[in-house]
Amino acid sequence: MVVGKRAVIIGAGPGGLAAAMLLASQGVDVTVVEKQPYVGGRTSGLRLGAYSFDRGPTFLMMLPVMEELFQRSGRRLQDYVELKRVDPLYTLKFGEKEFSPGGSHEETAAHVEELFPGNGANYLRFMERERKKLAGLMPLLRQPFSRRSDYLSGRMLRALPKMDVLDTVHSRLSKYFTDERLRWAFSFQSKYLGMSPWECPGAFTMLSFLEHEYGLYHPVGGLNRICEAMAEVTREHGGVIRTGIGAERVLLSAGRAAGVRLEDGTVVEADDVVIGADYGHAVSTLFEPGELRRHAPARLEKKKLSLSTFMLYLGIGAPLQLPHHKIVFAEDYRLNVDDMTKRLRLSENPSVYIHNPSRLDPTLAPEGKSAVYLLMPVPNNRSGIDWEREAPGIRRRMLDVLARESGLAEVDSLIEEERMHTPADWERESFVYRGATFNLAHSLDQMMYMRPHNKFQDAEHCFLVGGGTHPGSGLPTIMQSAMISSELLLRQYERQARTDAHAPLQARRAGR
Repeated sequence: MVVGKRAVIIGAGPGGLAAAMLLASQGVDVTVVEKQPYVGGRTSGLRLGAYSFDRGPTFLMMLPVMEELFQRSGRRLQDYVELKRVDPLYTLKFGEKEFSPGGSHEETAAHVEELFPGNGANYLRFMERERKKLAGLMPLLRQPFSRRSDYLSGRMLRALPKMDVLDTVHSRLSKYFTDERLRWAFSFQSKYLGMSPWECPGAFTMLSFLEHEYGLYHPVGGLNRICEAMAEVTREHGGVIRTGIGAERVLLSAGRAAGVRLEDGTVVEADDVVIGADYGHAVSTLFEPGELRRHAPARLEKKKLSLSTFMLYLGIGAPLQLPHHKIVFAEDYRLNVDDMTKRLRLSENPSVYIHNPSRLDPTLAPEGKSAVYLLMPVPNNRSGIDWEREAPGIRRRMLDVLARESGLAEVDSLIEEERMHTPADWERESFVYRGATFNLAHSLDQMMYMRPHNKFQDAEHCFLVGGGTHPGSGLPTIMQSAMISSELLLRQYERQARTDAHAPLQARRAGR
């Protein structure tokens, strides 16, 4: 326990809330400040009339990580959130062919063999190899990379042969699957990292493995309920969460963080500052010009960013005969991905994700109606795309996909509530740097030691959590970042306590 220390956490997104509950449970006096009037950030809820939606992520993967987070805080996840397993995981549509993996691994292998002959055994081989890869990689996701010498650790050297660092995700999958559509089915998860599977490091084939190995879960009320639960645990441990008031500046004194100044001019003093705001937004707005060196805005401009997302949230006055998750792939998926990540332009034939959780969770929409979430991956705002001009056409394409997949030709007339969120809105209203929804890209030169460190390099007693630091974006890794950064914060006081405890003995020895 660390008693008598104060920490202020900037941002009540999942990373900030995870750090808040961990630190508060260890006796730290925690204050969270959040610019928005709600908690959760990109993982918050959205209410439109009688309909409820997740603003961003729509499912929980790698459940054991979330359970561990609550256990470390002296709580049990299932006491706060009701979880329903999503089975099948999702439906993937390639032209007229649909693939819905689910059930046991053997059942999925049989389904693969039926749709893509000759690949069923390859699926089981893929799962076996990825299981070994995760065993090697997991320790690296749980440790900070603060020094270059961390690359020479025993953990790193043992994991390196399994990391496929010289491969790409698509190239690795080509060693297992003979059908290109099947490769897409196990590589679209690269977009969770904002990257193309043809460029994403081969280590990240483990993303699809994690979905198949651990399953996907839907919290009743939406994934945003996880953030509400973390806020509740934080308050139970005495933490304070202030919404509707953002941090204006991180205050530095003699090279260390000493607190924050809020937008209303109030100063919140602290022994430590944890930055849970979007990384790019934080380093470009929360410090005085010239204060940052390793994280200077000029360096930020050179970093690779993830893609963005164009969102439609629709309250539909009818039940939809659609699965919980469905992805309709572009006819030329490689062209679609290259448009987003290389050419930074809109595709004529895009991919669209449809989330229809109302069938599994009746709390989200009135009886006989549907809360539908549509997402189209698009370039980030470095593209220069005029989203206000393009929005009507994108909306039309997305609604046409929904009408075709649901069989409701009159879908427009059934819309009772609607909200659109463009990359410009992600940047302007959600404070996401350049609208890059998945934060910094995960190229080899922006991973581990090369990613912004958990312990902020430009100031003592300052820490980062979230997708912009190690180990990266995605809810499970964001939770890991909070566990790593919280441990680093607490450990500095444990070291100081040991030093103080030895001081009298050292003084006596010096006297003799």
